[in-house]
Amino acid sequence: MKSVAGLLPEWESLSLAEQVAQMVVVRASGYLFDHQIQYPAWEPPAAVLQHWLQDLGVGGVILLGGSAGELALRSQQLQAWAKIPLLIAADIEEGVGQRFSGATWFPPPMAIGAVFRKDACKALEYAEQMGGIIASEALAIGINWVLAPVVDVNNNPSNPVINVRAFGETPEEVSQLASAFIRGAKAYPVLTTAKHFPGHGDTAVDSHLDLPVLPHSPARLAEIELLPFQEAIRPASGVDAVMSAHLLIPAWDAERPATLSHPILTQLLRQQLGFEGLIVTDALVMGAIANRYGANEAPVLAVEAGADILLMPVDPTGAIQAVCDAVAQGRISEARIRASVERIWTAKRRVQQGTAQPLVETRAIASGVQKQGRSPFLPHLLQLAQPHALATAANIVREALVVHGEIPLLPSQGNLRNLIVVDDALNCDFLDKQAPAVVLPKQHGYQLQLLDPNTTLIPGWVFYHKSGLDVQPTLLQLFIRGNPFRGSAGLTPLAQDLFKKLLGNAELQALVIYGSPYLLEQFLPHLPPNIPCVFSYGQMPAAQAIALEVLFGSPTLSI
Repeated sequence: MKSVAGLLPEWESLSLAEQVAQMVVVRASGYLFDHQIQYPAWEPPAAVLQHWLQDLGVGGVILLGGSAGELALRSQQLQAWAKIPLLIAADIEEGVGQRFSGATWFPPPMAIGAVFRKDACKALEYAEQMGGIIASEALAIGINWVLAPVVDVNNNPSNPVINVRAFGETPEEVSQLASAFIRGAKAYPVLTTAKHFPGHGDTAVDSHLDLPVLPHSPARLAEIELLPFQEAIRPASGVDAVMSAHLLIPAWDAERPATLSHPILTQLLRQQLGFEGLIVTDALVMGAIANRYGANEAPVLAVEAGADILLMPVDPTGAIQAVCDAVAQGRISEARIRASVERIWTAKRRVQQGTAQPLVETRAIASGVQKQGRSPFLPHLLQLAQPHALATAANIVREALVVHGEIPLLPSQGNLRNLIVVDDALNCDFLDKQAPAVVLPKQHGYQLQLLDPNTTLIPGWVFYHKSGLDVQPTLLQLFIRGNPFRGSAGLTPLAQDLFKKLLGNAELQALVIYGSPYLLEQFLPHLPPNIPCVFSYGQMPAAQAIALEVLFGSPTLSI
């Protein structure tokens, strides 16, 4: 793609407020229309978003929601609104398809960690391929900043938010796999991000909700938590950005969480570890920060600590003004702002070659000058979900499967039940009426029942009677993993109760678990050896199809 160096002005020509605005990345819906906004507390309507981009000149946008095709349009719309080319980011740790339907959706990184323990060379190849596929598909829809990989070491089974998002439980496997992911992505003009510094793996509190405390000594932190970040920063890996964690680490700073800590972000990351790229905060709207610091004070503290990018401040306008006021008051020097803007410009120049042509064509379209019969985005969409990408994702799922008991499940007749338990039936991207977890058991005679923790089990319903569950052979499928805002990574009371009742009534015919391996570890000791069980790290439709094909013994009827 052609260079558009002229579209990026010299940063010295910007006013202080414009420079500070470039340090702000705001959240927006990936959908095109206001009535589609799913999180109105975080995602502004179009008029407000356009004001932030055109008038304030914010430096970037993080997107969630919509299909990959919509994102191609949405990213061009945002670039056309912006007076300075944007960094467009997304949390796509498990592939573009994780957030934007239609693109490739990988199992979570811990699946590659499971392969690593069996075949390290193959796992490293998978991690590098995954990084490259995610980067290329991100570029295809206008995303130039991949907020991945997670380089936390998930050595706490009760971790409610990192969990399977990590590559593994040891610093060695996380370091190698995360570095391979970065190498794969670096073949494309996108930014990569190591997160969550200095390590969110050994926590049992979700920082989206509250402030976790990491009580370890500096020696232990250097041995476990810091090692993957050091590897990601090395020139051989060359990660572009490091995202801070909302963690209190008394050994390094007993007063402020890492995101707001000068000793952690500047003295440790910037000076001691020698990181020269972008330091980006985790979202400032998260409970660990938003519930303790003011909407406008938190951004100031983050800049004082050493952050270059303020991700999702509660009030972008107020944050920009507060940082400018802090400069006027002498709390923050103009040199400190300039240093961040210089790093942002370095990052934007790196990604320009990937976003140049769509941006030029979009601005031509916006001004009414469109080449006849030409679409600026359709050719790029053809790069999505290519056969090699889908095959790579499927191979990782297959090779990370865990199988227990007597496989395949023997054919049976009668009143068969397919009982599916999910975290939240109203917010479930991986499950609909065409999902393999629904369709494939139906082809074997199983009737669907869907439950989540919000389900009210009324006496007299088919779910429960006064004497307990209806007596019928049951395939139990559990979708449980650590997720932001969930607050727990373990068994839900509903899943645990159903499992016990089905076992007690001799109704549990088979068990399939999608998500957390720690959940599997809790179930297996209580599962009779004759009852088949299949575990998959992935929850997406492809993972469902693979797990159920294994359970039923052969490729099932077409879906």
